[in-house]
Amino acid sequence: MSRVVPLPRWSVRSRILAVILVITTVGMIVAGVSSYFVQRDAVIAGIDDELLGAVAAARTVVLEGPAATATSTEEPPADAAADPGAPAEPAAAPTWTSAREALGSVVGRIIPGRHESTIGVVDGSTAWLPSVDVLFALQEEAGFVERVWEETRGGEVILGTALTPEIEGVGAIRYIAAPLTVEGGTDEGVFVTAVDVQREVDEVGGAFITFAWIAAITVVVIAGVGWFLAGRLLAPLRRLREAAEQITGSDVSQRIPVTGKDDLAALTETVNDMLARLDGTLTAQRQLLDDVRHELKTPITIVRGHLELLDPRRPTEVRAARDIAIEELDRMSELVTDIDALAQAERGRVLTEPVDVADLTQSVFAKAQAIPGHEWRLERSVAAVAPLSPSRITQAWLQLADNAAKYSAEGSTIRIGSSAYQGAIELWVADEGPGIPAEAQSRIFERFGRIDTGRGVQGSGLGLPIVAAIARAHDGYVSLSSSSAGSRFGIVIPVPSDAPLPPPAADLPASTGALLTTPPARRAGTEED
Repeated sequence: MSRVVPLPRWSVRSRILAVILVITTVGMIVAGVSSYFVQRDAVIAGIDDELLGAVAAARTVVLEGPAATATSTEEPPADAAADPGAPAEPAAAPTWTSAREALGSVVGRIIPGRHESTIGVVDGSTAWLPSVDVLFALQEEAGFVERVWEETRGGEVILGTALTPEIEGVGAIRYIAAPLTVEGGTDEGVFVTAVDVQREVDEVGGAFITFAWIAAITVVVIAGVGWFLAGRLLAPLRRLREAAEQITGSDVSQRIPVTGKDDLAALTETVNDMLARLDGTLTAQRQLLDDVRHELKTPITIVRGHLELLDPRRPTEVRAARDIAIEELDRMSELVTDIDALAQAERGRVLTEPVDVADLTQSVFAKAQAIPGHEWRLERSVAAVAPLSPSRITQAWLQLADNAAKYSAEGSTIRIGSSAYQGAIELWVADEGPGIPAEAQSRIFERFGRIDTGRGVQGSGLGLPIVAAIARAHDGYVSLSSSSAGSRFGIVIPVPSDAPLPPPAADLPASTGALLTTPPARRAGTEED
């Protein structure tokens, strides 16, 4: 079985740079090729304009009359040596005696350009050559003279292209052939001028090669600059990866430095917030495990100690050890139940439904009356409808009632009620216990947090954290006011309302996360029944 070799992984930096270079290269190629063809067409159009201009110049020479002598393959007529500087009579007709004479003056006076050549054809044969050296001679191409002679037999100016394989160094020419006749003359002539198209186009090709070199250098420069900039822009992602590599299950304290105000900076801030939440969650879990270990250690030690000292031969000791073991196991079972309730309450939002607060208040009051040893009084009941989870709110409300019963003197009065405020309702319980010291009011909302205030039997320390978690799941918080005359706990739930402001939140520890918002302190007389 052949082993599959994994493909190499490209970094984001390399992929970004590759895309930039591909787009840049393709863009430059398209721009260069397009410019080349546009310039080539412009050169060819310019050649045609130049050829037409040469015919116009030849016409002007003919109209001016006899002019300068040109070099001919035959001896020119005697009257062809007339003074070229003699002014032509404007109104007089041309004094040319033959097409040969006129054609010689045209070829002699129109000087070919760098990549041009001219000839004069008389009666199908080459009669006149350029008076200057040219790069190529048209008469060297066999059949060219015959071709232009036949093309102009109709008396029309011909603009065309011809391949010239027999002329060294010239692949194709663009030419124009203009017929020339003289009134009264017996011969016919053709003025031919041509341009080496390839050499003209080669100049454009040279510019394109220069552009290609510059484009290549530009791509290299872009590659260097792009590699540097991509590295700078992706530095937060690199730091994010490095931070992720350093994070372990026991340490998520690593944070990523935030630089700039772009999308990567926003991503960095989001990841830092996520790490902070993970850090808080892990810290809370470690704290919970430590607290659970501490809470379970005592009953386990008690049960183990009694079992080790137990004398099986004494039924009385056996029964006493059994009762102690059952009592401690019940306490551990209650602790596990409270821990499970707290975990469920802290899982997040709950499913709510419109609930009549007055009916809920009556229901909770009826259930609280079953707690013995106190006088229960329904103080207030607000007529309102709020989005609540009835089971969760009942659990939290009865937990407050149970706490009030545990930590208040037997026979004292405990009041239950509900109140409406501006944008919120409060479900509260007030007792007549010894109160809670100000410095301890935040500690009672911590897991297993307890204080020794002489308020009664100590519990598991999870009741109030459960209440705070249920309030937080409803986007609410726990309010607390306490003095030596008693304490008042309330669950404040936000609802649409125009009533006065609710009471302030209790001073909860940051680890509980129950304090979502802290509205202004309650003013006297703001409650409404």
